[in-house]
Amino acid sequence: MQPHNHPIDHQALERCWRAYVTTGQMDAQRPFQPDPIVYRSWQRCAPLLDPWAKPRPAILEQQALERERILPSQSNLLTTARPFMEDIHQFAEGSGFTVLLTDGTCCILDALGDQPVVEALGGQGLRPGVYWDEGRMGTNALALALLEAIPIQVVGAEHYFQAHHNLACAAAPIHEVRGRIVGVIAMAGYCEKAQRHTLAAIMAAARAISNQLQAESYLQEANRRLAELNGVFGAISEGVVSWNQDGEIIHINAQAGKILNIKPETVTGRPLSEVLDYPPVILKVSEKGQTLRDVETSFGVDGHTVDCIVSLQPIVGGLQGPVGYIATLRPIERVHRLVHRLVGSQATLTLEDVQGNSTAIRRVRRQARIAARGTAPVLIRGEDGVGKNPLARAIHNQSARAEGPFIAINCLALPHELIASELLGYEGGAFSDALAEGRPSKFELTDGGTLFLDEMDSLTLEMQAALQQIIETGHVLRLGGTRPLPVDVRIIGATSADLDERVAEGSFRSDLYYRFGVFIIDLSPLRERTEDIPLLVERFLARITQKMDCAAFITDEALEVLSRYPWPGNVRELEQVLERAVAASSDGTIQVQDLPPFVRQGRALSPGSLRPQPVLSVAEAEREAIMRAGWACQGQINTMAEQLEISRTTLWRKMKALNIDARDFKSP
Repeated sequence: MQPHNHPIDHQALERCWRAYVTTGQMDAQRPFQPDPIVYRSWQRCAPLLDPWAKPRPAILEQQALERERILPSQSNLLTTARPFMEDIHQFAEGSGFTVLLTDGTCCILDALGDQPVVEALGGQGLRPGVYWDEGRMGTNALALALLEAIPIQVVGAEHYFQAHHNLACAAAPIHEVRGRIVGVIAMAGYCEKAQRHTLAAIMAAARAISNQLQAESYLQEANRRLAELNGVFGAISEGVVSWNQDGEIIHINAQAGKILNIKPETVTGRPLSEVLDYPPVILKVSEKGQTLRDVETSFGVDGHTVDCIVSLQPIVGGLQGPVGYIATLRPIERVHRLVHRLVGSQATLTLEDVQGNSTAIRRVRRQARIAARGTAPVLIRGEDGVGKNPLARAIHNQSARAEGPFIAINCLALPHELIASELLGYEGGAFSDALAEGRPSKFELTDGGTLFLDEMDSLTLEMQAALQQIIETGHVLRLGGTRPLPVDVRIIGATSADLDERVAEGSFRSDLYYRFGVFIIDLSPLRERTEDIPLLVERFLARITQKMDCAAFITDEALEVLSRYPWPGNVRELEQVLERAVAASSDGTIQVQDLPPFVRQGRALSPGSLRPQPVLSVAEAEREAIMRAGWACQGQINTMAEQLEISRTTLWRKMKALNIDARDFKSP
């Protein structure tokens, strides 16, 4: 029964019902026709139900409602709807109606009204625990509100069962946030008390309950999102500070509190300017509503300066510009540690890797252990290729700074005009070609570790003075900077030059030289410790075996040849020669013929070198001459004999005595 059908003609409605249940058809000529929704329900009920019989609903008692977990599962709906049911009852008290609430299966969950009416209607099944679905209870407002998803009023003979003809009920569906019907609210009473305004009141209540459910759902979602956001802020390693367009702090996580040395709970809601001194770059970017990415800057907090890597992102919430900002902070030290890990600036060598049994090497290892326990700068002297860089790494890894970074710089490879900016870094905008965000110094990147300066004698006098100042004060001043930055760095220098002569010439500062006078380690050239060659060869072959994934060996004859060579390139040259010889060998075993010619001949490829050359015996000289001729003539005996100015027979005899095979010289 829709409101426009009032006043209700109960007699006409009764005649329509009797005609239908008797004949199964509705006379289209009758002037009074039932509501189409009601008529469709009659048609669905007719094949299943006897309209004259007593309805047999499915009933759950109170204990069953609890046991089946129907009431606990509907607690949110019950809690939300109860205040609205009480409001309806307050205004409709004494009207003879009961306010009902069902779930999405049409099971009545709650009934509220005048006690006599509640008890009377309860006797007809309008009480908690009774299912009013159409399949059992026939046409009724509760079932139709669920099936048709619209508010509806069913009065008197519109009910399919005659037993319900004394009832009137108005019901409206309750929707959750996604539109699904989760329940029905209704007012039920006796049909003589039916009014057209009852349905309007129920519709308003259903809409209010639906809105409240949606609001609670949105609030729960917002709280869940907020909890997730707080969890993210708490889990990330960066500090996070956000503030609104009025400059008031909205959120600050625990990491930001640690970085800035403030308590988040005491500053939330306060103006940011009262807590921190804005860096100019942050102030400039925020005024323009721009973003900022990984800029190194400083915050002033309670008279102290905190250096950070800062990113700034505006929070866009409308057409009027940013409604706030969110900044992420990372401590400089953490960024430096990340850089060290990514670039692999961690030393792995130890003093045990400094191979050799000679007196000179044993002395070096002993001095290196003493230097590793100290804190003063270390100077390593020796020719090119003797292993100054590995020794510096071993000293670092043996020291208390082993967990810190190790950065090696070849000063000779740095152009003089760029050496200051490379080593000292610079502030943003220090000069025209500088990066806008600036560049940290190598001393800052090595904070807590070791900085190795190879070819230290190549430093300019200005850079030497800066290095002396850093060692003395423990602070570095970037180019264009105004504030010295504290650094904890140990310096290891290396040189192949005679620094005493450089000091006398005035090209090296004497005060810097004296700074390195505490620990001076001299690495002897390989030609002065030939007894270390077999051990070095064994170590290098093991390394080559691992790198080339093939076994590598050397014969005693080839090892003897290596021991006679003067090695002007020292240990570095030895390793390169061995790698070349392994590649030239056919089965991974290095023979004499696999060695480079200049090594087999025992002469260094440096004609102008002042270093002494080995003296050859007559037999060795003959062998060297034949070997040179063999390689030059590719094993052709006649040509070799002509070059050596001896007869072919004499050449054959000497080659047989020296165990030289002409086939070794032929190209494959």
